Parts: sequence; structure tokens; C-alpha cells
Amino acid sequence: MENLNKARILFVDDEPAILRSLERIANKIDAAIITAPGGKEALEIINEHPVDVIVSDFKMPNMDGSELLEQVAKISPETVRIVLTGHGDMDMILSLINKGHIWGFLNKPWDNFELIVKLKQALQLQQVLAERTLMRTTIDQYQKYHKASFEGFIGDSVPMQFVYSCIEQCAPSSASVFITGPSGSGKEVAAEAIHNLSKRKNGPFIALNCAAIPSELMESEIFGHVKGAFSGAVSNREGAAGLADGGSLFLDEIGEMDIGLQAKLLRFIQTGCFQKVGSGKQEKVDIRFISATNREPQVAISENKLREDLFYRLNVISINLPALNERVSDIVKLAEHFLNHYSEVEGKVFAGFSSDAKRLIQSYAWPGNVRQLQNIIYSCTVMSEGPMVSDKIIAQQLGTQSHIPNIPPKVEHALNTTTSTEKKLRSTLESFKL
Repeated sequence: MENLNKARILFVDDEPAILRSLERIANKIDAAIITAPGGKEALEIINEHPVDVIVSDFKMPNMDGSELLEQVAKISPETVRIVLTGHGDMDMILSLINKGHIWGFLNKPWDNFELIVKLKQALQLQQVLAERTLMRTTIDQYQKYHKASFEGFIGDSVPMQFVYSCIEQCAPSSASVFITGPSGSGKEVAAEAIHNLSKRKNGPFIALNCAAIPSELMESEIFGHVKGAFSGAVSNREGAAGLADGGSLFLDEIGEMDIGLQAKLLRFIQTGCFQKVGSGKQEKVDIRFISATNREPQVAISENKLREDLFYRLNVISINLPALNERVSDIVKLAEHFLNHYSEVEGKVFAGFSSDAKRLIQSYAWPGNVRQLQNIIYSCTVMSEGPMVSDKIIAQQLGTQSHIPNIPPKVEHALNTTTSTEKKLRSTLESFKL
């Protein structure tokens, strides 16, 4: 049985004696030797399992070597193509080389030593071609899925590529999504991205921040109320549940909702039915739920801040957003994006950030994440005259000293290196121009 892991060399000639001679000589090479009596048979072999090297006679009946190798070049471009020829065919051979149909040629009668050397060189070349094709495919896939920005997000770091991929995969579904991540990391941006890429994109997107609404008003905010339901209810009011019908309801900081109200919310999620405060009428809506919290869910459950059954009902698909200091390579890109935006808002012109300013931006921990960075850059835009934003103005807005702090070892490492995957692929993009 043929070892498919071995390199494969195919000899094609209409003379059996020549095939036997070539096969006998080539057996000195560590490769699987295959023979074919004509072009048609050779193509059948290659279509079933491509070969690494093909050596074909030039003049054969039915299909000559020129036609055969031209077809091989189309169906298996990585196969190294060599033609056996007499001296009188050199003009045609040079034409085939120029067209890229063949790599080289061997004269008849051939020198055995030259044949062995030529075959070994061809096998080495084929390995290079195969590696280049693999690299090209890898780069094409990387470029296809790699995004510098995505649905309101800015950044091309590996953690964000994973977030983008998760959003793209879950958005078309109707399943509930639970987003975790520290405050200011972009949970509402993620929720909007899921909605915008979903089948409900033409429906409403309603966001409700559970931490910003007093607990006594939360039920009314979610379900609405009728006139006279409580003191101050002077008219009927639609809640988030009714407003989000046919679209998506985003419940931010779900762990801040009153634990008693979470039970009503659970029933609403299970049935799609609710009652406005002060009303006995059942209403039914079609809503996709997207929830978020900056708490660790299991900790919130253990502290009786989040109902376990509600969490598991909402947590069909999980997406975790990284903190800004976990995506260091994105920080300057974000800062430049905000600077360009707020320059237009304020009617100012900035050339960018000084090198020291960039280093300060990257070295700072950003406990408030992207939201803090955004606010600081806005403040710098207002307070700086430009044309460059300096480290001094950034430090002033951060409330720190104007000198650049020492960069922690972990951050220093992140500034100077990327993940091995990013490093290899980006290096290849620069140096391996295909």
C-alpha cells in the first residue's frame, strides 16, 4: 500500500521501457514513484490525489506534454512540472517556462546523476510552494476575520477579535445573551451590536440601566403603569417591555434590580406576558432579552443580589468584555478615535498625540476602562490648544504628576509583544508580500 505521507513523483511517457528506467533510477529517492502511459491517465491520478512532482515526455500521442502540463498547472498549481525533451524542442520549452506551465526540463537521453539532483530540487521547491500556499491561506483567513473596528467598537486586539466573533455568531439567534465585563468596557455597545446584526434590527432597541433607577420605580419602568396606579401616576405610561415589542430589551446592571422584582421579571421572560402596574390586564410581547452586569454573576448569586434561576434563564449565551488594560494594543487607537471625534465637536484641529503622551496613555491602568479614556480625551481636547496633545495635559486631566510613571512589568511586556499568533501573522503581512 502506498504511503500517502511520502512525497509523490509521477512519470508520464508512452514508452514502457523509459518509464521502467525512470522508476528504477528514482527509487533511490525517498518518495512514492508513480507512472502513467499517457496524459489522460496522468490527469486521472492527479485528480484523485495530487502529486508533488510530475515529469512528462514532451511528444506523446493523443495529449502531448505541453497540453498535459498546462492542465496540471491549472488543477494543481503546487505540483512542480518538468518536461523530458530533445534538443530540437527548446523554443517550445522556453515558451512553456515563460508562461509558467513548467518549472524546468530534462534532455533525452538524461544523465542519471542529473535526474536525481533535479528531482531532489523539485521536491524542495514543492515544499516551499506548499508552505507559501498554506501561509497565503492563513493570511487570507486572518484578514477575512480580523477587524480593526466592529459595530461601534474600536480595536484589533485578539481579545476583541474573540468578542466580535461571539457577537456575529449569536446575533442571528433568538437566544438570550448575558454580557459580563467591568464598568465602562462597552456592554451597551455590545448589546446594540447584537441587536443591529439580528433579525430584529428593524425593531426597537430599548436599554434600561437597573442601577440608575430607584427600586420603587423600577417595576413601572419595566412594565409601565396605568393612570392612578400610585401617587404621581397622572396618566398611562408604557414601560420598557411594551416599547421593546418586536425588538430587543437590554437590562444593564441586572444585579442591581430588587430581588423581589427579579421574580416578576423571570415570569415575564418565561411567558412573554406582563401586567402594567395598577392594571389587571395581561399583555403579551415578543422580545429578545440581552442582560449585563459588572459583577461576577456567581458572587452576585451568593450575595443574594441576583436570582440563580433568573441568571440561568438569561445566560443562554455568554459574552465577556475585557478590561481596557487587557487590550493594551487598542488603547492608542481608541484615544486617536476619540481625539478625532471631539476635535470635530469642538471645532479644533489636532495633529495627534506626542510619543510621551502615547506612552502615558498605554501605561495608565484605566480603572474606568473605555468610558474613562473617552472622557479624558474629551477633556484634553477642550483644555489643550494643540496641535499635539502632550503627556502633561493628559497627566493633568488624570490628576497625576506630569511625568510618565514607571510602566508595570506586565504592561511593558504587553507594549513590546503581542500574542504569538498576532506577532507571526503581522510579521508575515509586512515581510511576505504575496
